[in-house]
Amino acid sequence: MKKIALIYGGDSSEWGISVLSGKYVATCLDPARYEVTELLFRDGNWSVCDPSVPDVAVPVRPFIPSNLKQYDVALIMIHGTPGENGILQAELEKHGIPFTTCSSSVSALTFDKHACKKALQGLGIPLAPEVFLHRGEPLNSEAVVEKLGLPVFVKPNDGGSSFGVTKVKRIEDLAPAVAAAFSESDDVLIESHIPGREMTEGVFNRGGLIVPLPVTEIISHNEYFDYEAKYLGKSDEVCPAQITEEQAHTIREQTRRIYQHFGCRGLIRCDYIMTESGKVYFLEINPVPGMTKMSLVPAQIRAAGMSVGEVLDVIIDEALAV
Repeated sequence: MKKIALIYGGDSSEWGISVLSGKYVATCLDPARYEVTELLFRDGNWSVCDPSVPDVAVPVRPFIPSNLKQYDVALIMIHGTPGENGILQAELEKHGIPFTTCSSSVSALTFDKHACKKALQGLGIPLAPEVFLHRGEPLNSEAVVEKLGLPVFVKPNDGGSSFGVTKVKRIEDLAPAVAAAFSESDDVLIESHIPGREMTEGVFNRGGLIVPLPVTEIISHNEYFDYEAKYLGKSDEVCPAQITEEQAHTIREQTRRIYQHFGCRGLIRCDYIMTESGKVYFLEINPVPGMTKMSLVPAQIRAAGMSVGEVLDVIIDEALAV
């Protein structure tokens, strides 16, 4: 029986969603195959959590990080820092502890939206025009609008779950949106709005083969796929997406190329905008995608005729084989 350290929480605004992901994943792991310890990382502190509480992390006792060495594999469910940006992965690599996500270097690169897009420029994958701002740089709203037009999306460069994201339609709203994004990150990305349908697809590796999951179309009831749409039921998620096989193939092929280009490991999700002409613009990679019961990837797994537990078995086996 393999000993699993299931790690959730984190130090970003996404930590609550991470707890829900971890708690759901715990219910999907086969108790005949795994001995699971749920670990909450929060504000620099580690705690062992009560596995009998399904939706919230109730610490039972403090945990010493060096004790991670007693586990066969770390199953990382932290969204945001330090579990999605490579910090936790680097520590695990240093101590020789297998883990289920991309390597520390790949995690850092894919979590950085600006750097990720720069690294993809040579692949011929369509990318939205952008302006990148580091904290302390002046914002020239007129220059931004002249380059990108309106509306634009303003987002933290290294955040997820739509915290700090704003759709800006008026030039006078740009500066407050940038300030909101800076509250979540030291870097801000301003991107042109690409009209189209929002698509997303998860993939994972099995025995050296990249396994695609069905494409999902996200139809937000709000202006865009914001926090309410993601987590509070303000969207329709159609899986498999009602698109042509040619369009689905384009999305699958782009996701496969991205996964292969970066040398990803484990389960990731790529987000896209598909225009009316069928052109597919890459938005971002989610190196540790949401895994709550209602999240996109578990729904894709079920639509593919698999169980979340089956896919977790594959991901854990792949981690142990590295």
